[in-house]
Amino acid sequence: MNLSYWEYKTWLSNIDFTIVGSGIVGLNCALYLKKLFPKAKILILERGHLPQGASTKNAGFACFGSISEVLSDLKKHSEEEVRQLVLKRWEGIQLLRENLGDEQMDYQNNGGHEIFLKEQADLYEDCLDKMNKINSLLKPVFGADAYVMHPNSFKFKGVQKNYITNPFEGQINTGSMMKTLLAKVQNSGVTILNAIAVDGYQENMDHVVVKTDQFEFKTNKLFIATNGFASQLIGETVKPARAQVLITKPIENLSLKGTFHLDEGYYYFRNIENRILLGGGRNLDFKGEETSSFGETTLIQNRLEDILRTIILPDTPFGIDLRWSGIMGMGNQKKPIVKQLANNVFCGVRMGGMGIAIGSLVGRELANLVK
Repeated sequence: MNLSYWEYKTWLSNIDFTIVGSGIVGLNCALYLKKLFPKAKILILERGHLPQGASTKNAGFACFGSISEVLSDLKKHSEEEVRQLVLKRWEGIQLLRENLGDEQMDYQNNGGHEIFLKEQADLYEDCLDKMNKINSLLKPVFGADAYVMHPNSFKFKGVQKNYITNPFEGQINTGSMMKTLLAKVQNSGVTILNAIAVDGYQENMDHVVVKTDQFEFKTNKLFIATNGFASQLIGETVKPARAQVLITKPIENLSLKGTFHLDEGYYYFRNIENRILLGGGRNLDFKGEETSSFGETTLIQNRLEDILRTIILPDTPFGIDLRWSGIMGMGNQKKPIVKQLANNVFCGVRMGGMGIAIGSLVGRELANLVK
């Protein structure tokens, strides 16, 4: 595309900071860069018409990790590393609430419940046995017990008689959260250009040449915040992981309230107004879901409907309204990658499915790399 003099001079010249990705991390990075450098010219490039990846596609869980996930993490990390992981999620959600306000994203603290299937008796008993130990480990984070017993008050079928509940877990309206965050960034004077895909970049001594699918330009500093798509631009170990989701049509007299983790967190569901949003199923086809392509598969969508029909809503008819997918960024470590890649290139990627919880913090850390 040939740019006019006006287009180039207005939008693509004298750029101090360019951020690739207008998700939670990229937008927060822009906000904090604007605080650090109020007069800087900041540009965000987004490949989609709306923020892609996971930021506008997720289930809206303000979560810290179910008890089975914490126990699983303890097999690969030290107790202090796990405590720090949970602390980062807790602090990240408080930062998100502080930045945007609870009302603007419909934040609700209804608690998060882990549900165990009948055939998961061993896992259920193991979690019960170790609940006191985990509560002691995380007491410095929450100041109270992170996990408590909760009866099966929502009458799910085929599950153990109790849930293990995190009373601190909340839920948000993802669309409202991102709309508020986008408005805040744009009001700060940051420019966002949508439907521009970054194909690559070339670093020179004092600047970076950014190559997009439509034009090239120079920027003083470049920040990669594309999470699940990061491997397309940088050499860090970030694997894309697709998450498939569906939402029901309105259900009359729906009593379900809160966020729910099922089958070691591979499935998750919640109420949104009078509907149920349900996602997950990567464990049915790990290799197939290790993709940066959006889409739904019959295998996983059928399983999601089966869970609704046999476990969540066994006595209630329902219809499916919408289906979609999001792309997460995963790795062999839960810790995100926030680092300087070259003199003028930085990245904040690999959210590990915890973008809502840690995205604000990672964005701030990314901006602080140039202090």
